[in-house]
Amino acid sequence: MITNTRGFLWSDLETRALLEIWGEADVQSALDGNFRNSHVYRDVACRLAELGFERTPEQCRIRIKGLKRQYYQARDGLKKNGHARKICKYYDEMDRILSAGGRRCPEPLAPLARRPTSRRPRGRSPAAHTGHAAQQPRAGRRARRGRRARVPPRQLHRGLRRVLFVRDHPIKVECPSFAIPVPPGDGFKEVSAPTITPPLNQPKRSKKRHTNLTLDKMMEKFLQQSMDTDEKFYRFEEQRLKIEDKRREAEHARELQMLQMLGQMLAGISSTVSQRSQSMPASPPRRANHRSYADNFNYNAMTATLSPPIVIERSFSLHRTHTLKDMENIFQLVRNVIPPLTGKKHKGQDGRIGIVGGCREYTGAPYFAAITALKVGADLSHVFCTKDAATVIKSYSPELIVHPVLDSPNAVHEVEKWLPRLHSVVIGPGLGRDEVLLENAKAIIEKSKVKGIPIIIDADGLWLISQQPSLIQGYQRAILTPNYMEFSRLYEAMLRDPVDSNDHHGCVLRLSQAMGNLTVVQKGERDLISDGEKVLVCSHEGSSRRCGGQGDLLSGSLGVLAHWAFVAGAEKTNGQNPFLVAAFGACSLTRQSNHQAFQKFGRSMTASDMVSEVGTAFNKLFET
Repeated sequence: MITNTRGFLWSDLETRALLEIWGEADVQSALDGNFRNSHVYRDVACRLAELGFERTPEQCRIRIKGLKRQYYQARDGLKKNGHARKICKYYDEMDRILSAGGRRCPEPLAPLARRPTSRRPRGRSPAAHTGHAAQQPRAGRRARRGRRARVPPRQLHRGLRRVLFVRDHPIKVECPSFAIPVPPGDGFKEVSAPTITPPLNQPKRSKKRHTNLTLDKMMEKFLQQSMDTDEKFYRFEEQRLKIEDKRREAEHARELQMLQMLGQMLAGISSTVSQRSQSMPASPPRRANHRSYADNFNYNAMTATLSPPIVIERSFSLHRTHTLKDMENIFQLVRNVIPPLTGKKHKGQDGRIGIVGGCREYTGAPYFAAITALKVGADLSHVFCTKDAATVIKSYSPELIVHPVLDSPNAVHEVEKWLPRLHSVVIGPGLGRDEVLLENAKAIIEKSKVKGIPIIIDADGLWLISQQPSLIQGYQRAILTPNYMEFSRLYEAMLRDPVDSNDHHGCVLRLSQAMGNLTVVQKGERDLISDGEKVLVCSHEGSSRRCGGQGDLLSGSLGVLAHWAFVAGAEKTNGQNPFLVAAFGACSLTRQSNHQAFQKFGRSMTASDMVSEVGTAFNKLFET
């Protein structure tokens, strides 16, 4: 029965059994040879387990190491004061094993022959048969024999007798330089048998050499794989370059084809216009009180005030133009007026926009206009609203600067203090039709006109203009953004006639002329933009979803683009009306945001979803 002693301290009986096994000749020869110590101590642990003591190979190795350390300390102490056995309890056993090299054979071990003699006496160690024990003092042998005799367990004597035989516990060898000992069939060891010395000229196999060979093969394989990879890369790169060249050639061919078609169109249009100008009679000159904004920027003025409009349509291209200048891509003009982002600017230089509107009932409209202005690229966005709406609008976004002054007695004075800091003013989103608010908005328009600030009028601000057209008439830095109903109301108020549903272009042109050649943007299935001299049609792809708040996004983005186009100068707009360019860019941006949001949300799309798409739509249209 095995005694589970794993994890406990070593007893005297267990230690002596370990030394008896460790002192065996085959164990010492294996330790001195090319055997792995871990395999040797595994064999020692197995033999110790046969004696009834369960120990791991590592515990056996550590115990032997400690006993050896005590022995060497005791041997040094013996030279000094003779107290060796006080330091090492097993000094005699360790001295016998270490001084004589255990029971090792003086020559390399060979397979042992069976000894003809009988078994060793019980309790005697193998050292008694080697002749070495006879040289020791008889008293010491008698004392040790007495100590062995006092060991009571029969199991230990039976195990010690079995230790004296070589068991079938194989010891793993790594490249041994001599033959592995093979015990006799019945387990007896024979140390006096002649040994066979291995030939001296047999070369030893070097582990390092094999390792180097393996590393060389791995390096050779790695280099071969690297060369194959490089070859594949260069082959793929060559194919890619060929494909790129073919693509460029195809693009060049398409550009040439488009230029040829464009030349044919220009030739046909020029001939048609020349024939029309020859057949048309001279018209009376333009009225003096309708000073055209085009005179300031050297436009090609039309020969007649109510002549057929010049229409520029764009659905990713320009169509039906009058001159080569009008043929230039309007989108490129919009890109020209967008200020570049540099590190030399300060806060507010790219736009400070004011939104006048917002009451208790309508808090979303001023928010949409103000936040869209920031999304387009304005640095600051101010909202002048009533006191009831201020907290709600402020809670929508921390980026907005909210002034709760629109319903206060000194509202005009409070807003006027901020006008010199603003680059453009958007009047109308969420304004409502309260008499006090409308009067304050009217006064703010007058103050803004005096300072020459671009004004965008939308929503209830357009209702105010339809009641008092003279409030904005003739101010060519104003932009009106009516939908169909608001346009009809303005048209009837100015021209005293209903809108001609068969001539939308002419109606927009005539309303702009009647308002003093200010810019009018009629929102609809196609946005019509006119400054009284020409009509631009923005048919950029949008969606069929008409959610509330889209007009507020248009007015907010138009406030920013109007400022950029106004300060860009005639060289950036190529002599075109800057507010026409700004209106065309704002309409295209709103439609692109609507299209992208509809692709994601479909019928459930709202104005908030469009606000989230303003940034990506702007990059797609103007910065790519």
